[in-house]
Amino acid sequence: MRNSPNLRWYICALLFFATTINYIDRQVLGLLKPTLEKDLHWNEADYGWIVFAFQTAYAVMMPLAGRIIDWIGTRLGYAIAVLVWSIAAMGHSLAGSATQFSIARFFLGFGEAANFPAAIRTTADYFPQNERALATGIFNSGSNIGALIAPIMVPFLALHYGWRSAFVVTGSFGLLWIAVWMMLMPKAAARSADAPPSISFFKLARSPQALAFLLAKFLTDPVWWFYLYWLPGFLNKSYKLDLLDLGPPIIVIYLAADVGSIGGGWLSSHLLKLGWSVNRARKTAMLVCALCVLAVVFVPYFGDHLWIAVALISIATAAHQGWSANLYTMATDLFPDHAIGSVIGFGGFGGAVGGMLVAPAVGYWLDFSHGAYGPVFIFAGAMYLIALGVIHLISPRFEKAHI
Repeated sequence: MRNSPNLRWYICALLFFATTINYIDRQVLGLLKPTLEKDLHWNEADYGWIVFAFQTAYAVMMPLAGRIIDWIGTRLGYAIAVLVWSIAAMGHSLAGSATQFSIARFFLGFGEAANFPAAIRTTADYFPQNERALATGIFNSGSNIGALIAPIMVPFLALHYGWRSAFVVTGSFGLLWIAVWMMLMPKAAARSADAPPSISFFKLARSPQALAFLLAKFLTDPVWWFYLYWLPGFLNKSYKLDLLDLGPPIIVIYLAADVGSIGGGWLSSHLLKLGWSVNRARKTAMLVCALCVLAVVFVPYFGDHLWIAVALISIATAAHQGWSANLYTMATDLFPDHAIGSVIGFGGFGGAVGGMLVAPAVGYWLDFSHGAYGPVFIFAGAMYLIALGVIHLISPRFEKAHI
């Protein structure tokens, strides 16, 4: 298989499965939130600080993960990252308080931060430019498949074997992935003496292209975190859905997101094949996604209609994933290959800091307002057009950065 002319697509499949596992491990806590709130007597603010712990580790590790991936390569770096987050995911089963869950979430975020820097760098290494957005859309859709599998698996495990079993079983998937990854991936050549040096973060901070990427992640990543961590709680409190009833709506929402991830990547790749410039193709696809996201602002007006609300959220999550596929590919368009891991880490740091700020704020707001989600959905819908405006203002043309 290593010598196959389709090796890049086998590797893309492994990136897809790694991202799927990554999001299964993230989603378990959100699905068990109503159960754990009752068993462990959490409030929304407690939950917000548990999410904050994950985001803190994610923010701290993101820039470092990108540099490590650029330094030691994706084969070994990715395997180490998956090992760390798998052990941390299983470690949740030992927690019995909000503080202990915060510690487990911190180490989960520490390992999971490397997923996207490693995956994007691998895509840049193995795919030509006109295939990268599609490949990114495919592996990024694993985040939605993970969110589809989790609501099927987690309730079954929690109801039959207790909630701790859900963390142990889902966390073990990463160990199987590591074995396949190490067998399939070619061993990278040793880093040559004349290889380009690591990119300074101060240098990245002075690059308009890197700054545009970071700010776009800062503005839009927290929206996805909100869906991932608070959507089960929203459905539980607004529509009285229990652990088993949560499955169908969440499956529909993330199935739509899966379609959006691949569709968004396909759109800009198709426009490139039609002869559009990279600047025009990427920004057009991102504009389409930003406009579709606005559907979510209407969720509060359909409080008595579960499936209308689910449809609106589904459109928004699909559009987010299409946006994300193009935003990640933007980094491969604008930077040389040796810097991509560092750039993805730099932008991921911005996204994680945004998540750090938003998570406790959402928790406190929901406690204060007694569960008024309307303003949060309005915030979620507005961020993408603002982010696209920021990208265009800072980087009006997609020109390769000279760093």
